[in-house]
Amino acid sequence: MPGPSVSPVENRGGAAKTRDAERTRREILDAAIEEFSERGLLGARVDAIAERIDTTKRMIYYYFGSKDGLYRSALVESYRRTREREQQLGLEAVDPEEALRTLVRSTLCHDARNEPFVRLVMFENLNNGGAIHTMDEEVRAMNQVAHTILDDILARGRASGAFRDGPDAPSALDVHQVISALAFFRTANRSTFRELFGRDMLGDESRDHVRQLVEDTVMRLVLADPR
Repeated sequence: MPGPSVSPVENRGGAAKTRDAERTRREILDAAIEEFSERGLLGARVDAIAERIDTTKRMIYYYFGSKDGLYRSALVESYRRTREREQQLGLEAVDPEEALRTLVRSTLCHDARNEPFVRLVMFENLNNGGAIHTMDEEVRAMNQVAHTILDDILARGRASGAFRDGPDAPSALDVHQVISALAFFRTANRSTFRELFGRDMLGDESRDHVRQLVEDTVMRLVLADPR
């Protein structure tokens, strides 16, 4: 005998609960990223995170188990959003030289517009990568997307003759490191660089120049005939 049917109303109710749970989890993560990026793991307070979105500590612990669990989830979510952005650029369908330029520009824009991500990574480095060290292989595999994208761009560029080839040619990891370093520095060191040298790397007067400087630096690293 067939079991009891589920009404469309019940179906909609279940879907609504799922959406509500996903929205609640996302709101908690957004608030956690802000709090941890401002105060670090030790200085952040779960009470303050709850206050940011008008929820309770009990609700936060229900989803994430503990403050440490929430911190790890906030860190993973920050990286997940970064990798997702890179995948959404559709660079596999773009000429390799333009694809690399687009990736550089996108990374510069991402870091400039997401200072909480930059600060969160800075705090994790002050913690000697302690949270990342405990993460499973799935999280590490998620971040390998950055190298997969660059591997494809570099391989196509070398095949066309546009990019350097041979044993001295930079690897995907080399290029990723240079892009990350220059984009991260621009945002993380904005204040000290401005006060010491008089250049606001994100300010209206210098922003375009600094973007072009970074882009040209990366391209000279890979181009067979740097211009």
